[in-house]
Amino acid sequence: MEPSPLTQQARPETFQPKVVQLYTSLFNESDDIDKSEGFWREFFLLRPDGPNLQRVLVDLSADGLLHLQSQSQQLFWRAVQHVKAGNAPSDEIALDVSCPWIPFTARGLTSQTLTAFLGGVLQKKYTNPSSDIIAVLAGLDQVDATFTEFVSSLDNLIRGGRNLDVRQKAVEVALAVTSGAYQTGLVSYFTHRDLFPSLMKFIQDSDKTDQAFKSFLLLGLLANYNKFEFQNPYRLRFDDFVNEATIQKILRSFGNACSSARDRYVAVQEDLPEGWTFNTTLTFFGLGVLTPSAKAATQASDPEAAKALFAALPGREAAVLLATYDFTVANKLFCFNFVSLPAEHKHEDSPFSGFLSFTSYLIQHAHRSTRASVYTTINLFVLRILVEDPVLCKQICSDESKTTVRLCRQRQPYLPLVRGDRVHATVLLDMMVDGINHNLRRRLDVDLYILCIGVILRLVSFLSRSRVRLAYHWSELWRTFLSLIRFLTTYANDLKSLRDMSGLLDTLVNLIALSLSAGEAFLPSPAEYDDLFYKLVEIGDTLVKFRDAYDLDSRPTNSIATLISVSEHYNALLESSASKARSKNLSPKDVGKVIKQGYETLSIQAKEGLDGWANFREADERVVLKKVTRVVVADVQALLVEQQS
Repeated sequence: MEPSPLTQQARPETFQPKVVQLYTSLFNESDDIDKSEGFWREFFLLRPDGPNLQRVLVDLSADGLLHLQSQSQQLFWRAVQHVKAGNAPSDEIALDVSCPWIPFTARGLTSQTLTAFLGGVLQKKYTNPSSDIIAVLAGLDQVDATFTEFVSSLDNLIRGGRNLDVRQKAVEVALAVTSGAYQTGLVSYFTHRDLFPSLMKFIQDSDKTDQAFKSFLLLGLLANYNKFEFQNPYRLRFDDFVNEATIQKILRSFGNACSSARDRYVAVQEDLPEGWTFNTTLTFFGLGVLTPSAKAATQASDPEAAKALFAALPGREAAVLLATYDFTVANKLFCFNFVSLPAEHKHEDSPFSGFLSFTSYLIQHAHRSTRASVYTTINLFVLRILVEDPVLCKQICSDESKTTVRLCRQRQPYLPLVRGDRVHATVLLDMMVDGINHNLRRRLDVDLYILCIGVILRLVSFLSRSRVRLAYHWSELWRTFLSLIRFLTTYANDLKSLRDMSGLLDTLVNLIALSLSAGEAFLPSPAEYDDLFYKLVEIGDTLVKFRDAYDLDSRPTNSIATLISVSEHYNALLESSASKARSKNLSPKDVGKVIKQGYETLSIQAKEGLDGWANFREADERVVLKKVTRVVVADVQALLVEQQS
């Protein structure tokens, strides 16, 4: 009997998916470099297996990948062609070629193929990153044609893809490529092809908050790409944009992101004071078990654990603050909607309230990390720009702006708790006071303090000029100013050599002098005005030490002489009053009477221009803004990973 031509092969221990065989074949030096049409058709139709593709790429060094550049160029070019053709599902599979930071799980049938490929390409350490990445993806001779076609295809897909999901995927691809290749020349292709109209159309058509969020995030990165080196087209687009409905969609998305970022801080430490009820009263006296619905109290985090958690904040969604800054500095219509747009639903924050609430948490924890400090700075830039505009400042200071804003109360000292709706200007003052109180240290963040005091100066200047009397706990503001002077005096040897220290000292002294000379115009009652004089008299000796420690009387740019003359005037009156009363110590009530009587003989020789200030100039902050951009790029990369894991 003749043997059968069919032979039984040994059963493998594990079956290898067909797509994994294609990955291995593609990046195998011994196989043919040029693959057939059938190979590529099968490649873009099979269910992807990102982890296995990742393992194939991990074994390749940067030099090894450069050696296989012919295969990698074919892969990227084929992907671009599938994106351009727009045929499902291969176009969605091909889109993932540009998502280098998105992991390889939970993205469905079309999700994993080339995500791993480009992730491996952009994360490797090259000798010459820009030119080497170009060589791996397209080759120096074909990069213009390939990337121009790639960006054009994304633009068309974002503007008119077959559904919102595909258009959103194209936005994510553009966002991933922009953040992943931000330090290379590849991002310039996104500036040559203006994606602004397509992104704004997508935001206008979007029906989910996160869709507008990612598009806005992408615009922020593109608008900051080399913006100090050339005329960035996206920045010009920000200037001219007037579609109010789209602006409001962006703001609502941004407001939700701020509230979400704020809630991350609250999750570490709940700081909302609980009102007195029957249950809390029983608990206070140790009878909590008798409460009708006793619940297990939330245990406070271990201090060291809480410290580590706070140091990791803010969340990566804070990257959107850069785009908000750019729109604020460029577009007045955006600013007006920002400060005036109400909440969409009754129990939600308005966009501006959410932003203020998030900023209050940021500013109390600004000292914990470079990221927190950077994002605090960009938010203070935004607030400074808003209060420098008299129309916007009027809105911020008016009763029409009243709303409830949750402010951070995670660190002592606490400001008085104000429940219910408040004028936005009072919230701003509380935030700046918290910023001053909670970031005191020998290595003082001088720029942060200049911004905080500068925002207060602009608000007080507007209030005094417009004679708006603002109901506020002004005594807390005076106490903060004078506590800062005591701190600066105590640690003068450590602080006087810090950069821009003279600017901080002059602004602080002049702000107090402005409050003395113009307080009657904006303080709601004489009591607040009297309290400022009372506190100034209290630290009379410290003012002299403060002046001498920093040699302030040698600079004509500050009003320290005004503060000391007021203090000396009242000290003389108090000594005279004490001698008449035959008592060394006067009661606070007696001191108050002397202060009121002293107004008749007091002459405040204030300098002119105390209520003046220089408008914000972006060019002056280019170093800080470049630092912010670097932090944002890293956070966008991490955000894409977090959202898909």
